[in-house]
Amino acid sequence: MHPAPARPVNDATFSALAGGVTLMQASFTDHAFERHSHDGFAIGVTTAGVQRFRCKGAQYDSQVGDLVLFNPDEDHDGSAGTADGFRYAIWYVPDTFVASCIAPEGERADGRYFTRPCVTDHQMAATFAQLSSNLLATPAESLRAETLLRAFLGTMLARHGERPDAPVVRAGTFAADARMAQVRDYIRTYFQRDLTVADLAAVAGMSRTHLTRAFSAAYHTPPHVYLNSVRVAHACTPIRGGMPLAAVAPECGFADQSHLTRRFKGCVGVTPSGWRDRLRR
Repeated sequence: MHPAPARPVNDATFSALAGGVTLMQASFTDHAFERHSHDGFAIGVTTAGVQRFRCKGAQYDSQVGDLVLFNPDEDHDGSAGTADGFRYAIWYVPDTFVASCIAPEGERADGRYFTRPCVTDHQMAATFAQLSSNLLATPAESLRAETLLRAFLGTMLARHGERPDAPVVRAGTFAADARMAQVRDYIRTYFQRDLTVADLAAVAGMSRTHLTRAFSAAYHTPPHVYLNSVRVAHACTPIRGGMPLAAVAPECGFADQSHLTRRFKGCVGVTPSGWRDRLRR
């Protein structure tokens, strides 16, 4: 009688690949990601169990071999779809790196994004796994690694990406877009402050209720989720550098160390100290 396979535990490792791309290999049984987003792309493959998440108002169950594809600032959560937990590997890719994969050097890349957050493409999933393993085995070959990553991302975008049509001109559309861009930039600049909806509404020159709806429509994520993602992203650099977490927290807009730990784990899957310990140089 063969023993039952071990259940995944709540754990993750992080490895730098090339071009600013980070590989996360993780397994979770009872950890639930809170609603969050990333400032770049997240491209991964479920390797065991069922990975359940909500994105764009719909629920998805990523099975073994399915690709998970999140665009920048696209909010989502995540948890195990069954009691057995799940495992997955995922790349966090800067949006500038993705843009450079679809436009000749020196030319402006039109926006191109993945059409669905969960797709079945076993050929590309196998290529993802092989490429991740290969790049981890040869960490000193940056030029080769970046070339292979660019080729893979270009193929992925050709198979599962979309190029948005030219925008339809409507009265007030561009003004609204400009105001939401101001709000987004305000959050990025003043993320250390205890921002309120009233603060953001004043920047946009609209009511608080309208502000929340308009920002969510423009960036597919509510303002508070975006703010938390910005804070977590800023916290990564001092955490990696060894700054005490009690000092990182106020530096990045968190009330205290416990607030930082709770929000960081909700987005990344592990605590800040655990993330730092698991980083592979």
